[in-house]
Amino acid sequence: MRPEEVELVRYRMARAKESIEEARLLLASDHLHTAANRIYYACFYAVSALLFTERLSSSKHSGVRALFDQHWIKTGRVPKHLGRSYRRFYDMRQKGDYADLVVFEAAEIQQHLDDATAFVDAIAEKIQESTAGES
Repeated sequence: MRPEEVELVRYRMARAKESIEEARLLLASDHLHTAANRIYYACFYAVSALLFTERLSSSKHSGVRALFDQHWIKTGRVPKHLGRSYRRFYDMRQKGDYADLVVFEAAEIQQHLDDATAFVDAIAEKIQESTAGES
């Protein structure tokens, strides 16, 4: 990858980690819907970074999910449970952002946050493997 492409991947991973920290703060402040949103976006940024290591991208969330499934989950390059987690985070965010009368429990959001942290770490490892030797 060219240096500017490597920089974009790093930027997206920095956004992923920042979104995890935002979710922690929001959970601690009992802002559960917004924490759910940030959990999803942390994973979205990480997946977007991973896809870009192979110059793949989409302007739509559904396109990012489809590319992740096609190039990383179905090929076995990333464990299937990460694909299921990503879909779960997406569904949670959709409910929290757009559905009426949705109530999240703090324990539920904490578990999603723990899972999302592990997800972002796993994606970071895959990126490290993909970009080893690049500056």
